[in-house]
Amino acid sequence: MQVTFVVTIIVGAPIVAVLSAGVQLPTWEARVSFAVRVGAIVWLCTAVAVFAYARRSN
Repeated sequence: MQVTFVVTIIVGAPIVAVLSAGVQLPTWEARVSFAVRVGAIVWLCTAVAVFAYARRSN
């Protein structure tokens, strides 16, 4: 779980920043909503990858 959290932060923050460059986000609510939506996808992909790696390693 800790690996998933750390990898999600390290990988997810730059992805959210890059993707937000091309999107109009005029309010803080829009910014938060965008970060949560993109972050959820990044977290899901990271969790599945970490699970698959752990399952293969054991």
